[in-house]
Amino acid sequence: MLLADDTSPVFSWNPVADFQDMWSYAYMVNAFRAGLIVAVVCAVVGWFMVLRRQAFAGHSLSVAAFPGASLAVLVGFSTTLGYFGFCIAAALVIAALRREGQEGGAEESAATGTVQAFALACGYLFISLYKGLLEGPTALLFGDFLGITTGQVEILAVVGAAVLAVLAVIGRPLLFASLDPQVAAGRGVPVRLLGTVFLVLLAAATAEASQITGTLLVFALLVIPPATAQQLTARPGPSLLLSALLGLGACWAGLIAAYYQPYPLGFFVTGFAFAGLVLAHLFRYLRDSLERRRMPLTLTGGAA
Repeated sequence: MLLADDTSPVFSWNPVADFQDMWSYAYMVNAFRAGLIVAVVCAVVGWFMVLRRQAFAGHSLSVAAFPGASLAVLVGFSTTLGYFGFCIAAALVIAALRREGQEGGAEESAATGTVQAFALACGYLFISLYKGLLEGPTALLFGDFLGITTGQVEILAVVGAAVLAVLAVIGRPLLFASLDPQVAAGRGVPVRLLGTVFLVLLAAATAEASQITGTLLVFALLVIPPATAQQLTARPGPSLLLSALLGLGACWAGLIAAYYQPYPLGFFVTGFAFAGLVLAHLFRYLRDSLERRRMPLTLTGGAA
């Protein structure tokens, strides 16, 4: 990446000086603020998405962010409005077309795949009609942090706070409905309504993440940190906290790497998140291996 004076930043191995230099640019400060908001929101919402096995629905909503942002670039209005507008509209369509009893299995829904296909077709149309520089659409697909403004950060903060507030209110019944929807429905829990509300929250989180990672790499923050956390612990509270920490670490580490290297931000965020998932699987494998080795010793001692 080139700075305003056409010189590339150089890592000096002096963390204090490096951060002072990096945060002397307003766009980097905004990028770190936006990364904090997006990482936490995506980690919490994504944790429920992974638990509910709705990764395909989340992927379809991320695809819907592409035509929304593309249309915004084409007609010249705010890309933030395009992200949120198309994602939430797609979530409502998926919820409306989904048949009764599909909660927890929306990734296999034909309605979800239909919305995804139509969103991709619209995005391709808008890109074909776009006559400007290719850098704009490329940033929409793979992420960019140079254009994040203070106004966008404020919008992300307001939307993120609203998403977390709603999720805090419906968290307990949503967890119940996610683990056993049939029993929850029998206990009077509005399973379908909760599923619709969650899809809207998932759409908002997806729209936020798309502005950092790009629409094609949303899962770097929405899926990988929650999946990593659930590999390490099954307890909801610690798992949610760990998911947020992992997402934040991957996002901020990616921003630092992208500042010093001329490669896409989305690659670095995804790479760090994926490395964490691999390490989590390795840790779990070693832990299970040790437990299996201890088990015969325990049985032998008990028999003696």
